[in-house]
Amino acid sequence: MITSIQGRLAAASPLRAVVEANGFGYEVHVPVTTAERLPAVGAAVKLHTLVVYREDSQTLYGFATQADRDFFRLMIEKVTGIGPKMALGIMSRLSLTLLEGAIRAGDVEMLAKCPGIGKKTAERLVIELKAKVGASDAESVAPGGYSSGSAGLPHADAVAALMALGYKAPDADQAVRRAAASLGAEAPTEALVKKALS
Repeated sequence: MITSIQGRLAAASPLRAVVEANGFGYEVHVPVTTAERLPAVGAAVKLHTLVVYREDSQTLYGFATQADRDFFRLMIEKVTGIGPKMALGIMSRLSLTLLEGAIRAGDVEMLAKCPGIGKKTAERLVIELKAKVGASDAESVAPGGYSSGSAGLPHADAVAALMALGYKAPDADQAVRRAAASLGAEAPTEALVKKALS
């Protein structure tokens, strides 16, 4: 099993990256949320990967973090009717923080807005994954489905602040992801909100 790939980024698009390692060029399918974090072409890159084998193909999927990869695997293995293409579409539309928050809160409406996802599939996502992404007893769930004990707290708080200003959840999430890409992963909530609004 290939669990990660590290090399030089040879090409990139919103849903695909080519990573050159040891003389081989590996085509890696990535969600938009990972493509946004890729370095410039020619730079060193590391992706956490999952290989999906089918009768007629072997496809390599890559993610910026292990948590993203593990959630992708969880969706395709545990949710009836969700295959790799649909899971990639879901993770392209919503960051992991927002996706887990929507599942935790049972927000079928937000999930149903993902490409190729209808109300029935969104309901299945919630039913089949809610226990796996549920908040622990020490955590409280804030409006919008975010867990106050989550690792993505500045991201979640910034998204919640933009939603309070009238942004739709996916748009707020995308603006905060762009701000985080510009400011760095350790940026505080206030800086993320200011950057997202600029």
